[in-house]
Amino acid sequence: METQERPYEPPWTFRLPSTLTIGVVAFLSRSFLYAFSKTETEGLDRLLDALDRRKDETKRERGLITVSNHLSVLDDPMIWGVLPFRYHWDSNNMRWSLGSYDICFKNGQSGFVSGFFTYGNTLPMQRAAYSKYGGLFQPTMTQVIRLLSDPHGQSSHQQPNTPPPPRKKALPNSLPSSDPFSDSELTYTTNGLDSFPAPSAYPSRRFSWVHIFPEGMIHQHPDKIMRYFKWGVARLILEAEPCPEVLPMWIDGPQHAMNEKRTWPRPLPRPGKEISVTFGEFVDSEAVFGPFRARWRELKEKSWRKRLHAMPETTKLEHETLGELHDDALKFGPEAEQLRIDVTLAVRNEVLKVRRSCGLPDEDPKRGLAETYRKEGSKREGEMKDRSVVKDM
Repeated sequence: METQERPYEPPWTFRLPSTLTIGVVAFLSRSFLYAFSKTETEGLDRLLDALDRRKDETKRERGLITVSNHLSVLDDPMIWGVLPFRYHWDSNNMRWSLGSYDICFKNGQSGFVSGFFTYGNTLPMQRAAYSKYGGLFQPTMTQVIRLLSDPHGQSSHQQPNTPPPPRKKALPNSLPSSDPFSDSELTYTTNGLDSFPAPSAYPSRRFSWVHIFPEGMIHQHPDKIMRYFKWGVARLILEAEPCPEVLPMWIDGPQHAMNEKRTWPRPLPRPGKEISVTFGEFVDSEAVFGPFRARWRELKEKSWRKRLHAMPETTKLEHETLGELHDDALKFGPEAEQLRIDVTLAVRNEVLKVRRSCGLPDEDPKRGLAETYRKEGSKREGEMKDRSVVKDM
């Protein structure tokens, strides 16, 4: 689709039901947190300051990732509830989350449940354990990387060792003269059969806010220990352009309001519980993630030169598109995989800092490694040997 043909923002027929959905969820979540629970927040002003800075779209500089532990199905809507209502009606502060395809979108793009999550800014993630279309390189990951990026500036498809093009600020309700997503359609598919709105196709959504639970499943441990983080968060930090802001969080209490061992009425959260949400300091992206991103650039340049050398001189080499990887070395090579492990551990360590600030003791470092759980022969779901309860969500 040509740049001039593609709208700057979604039509009102999407924005209106989306605003209503988000508003209703926020109202219910906030009501439960502050009318029926004993809820405390710490450091919330850091997130609110970041959202206030982003109200003017022309002044957005980077995407925003909030990352936390995952204790119950209540966690995701609860994040909406801690925000004052004024933040739910401002499209510039739009937040995105990820939902399991086989749970939230089991009817594809049709049906009430699928529509609810679509209008609620939840993106469908295919899980490798349940679908051959799942994994680290599925189309939804491409959408998330682009949502966190600047579609009007330098992106990862640019040829190595070439100067970036002049950066232009896009004005509201206008389109830039140069847009690397100009060929994007307004929808995308997760499996070749379904069709979902492509949020990154709209310039108004550049530098979005994405909340993720890198554990990838609910984990309720009596000692409040986290599982290992999955590699998806590493792709977001390494491949988004420029590097997003990262705000770590620690959540405590939802495991009591929505305990996985609860009985009837199981769908309802239990009132009267103590819930706390602690926001840490913003991660120093340059100090923490800068060396990792430098290694990633080196790997990309090495891959590009290798492909260039292997191709005939008359063949034009196409560069990687932002959010897409076509070189197996960048997807499955040992250097790339080790880099994702290192980044994932660094992100987990930032969440552990917030956990520690809440007065909890340090974890055994082995709890952050996938190998630990494989050696223990952990089940996919249910009660584990370490007394934790896991729910694959």
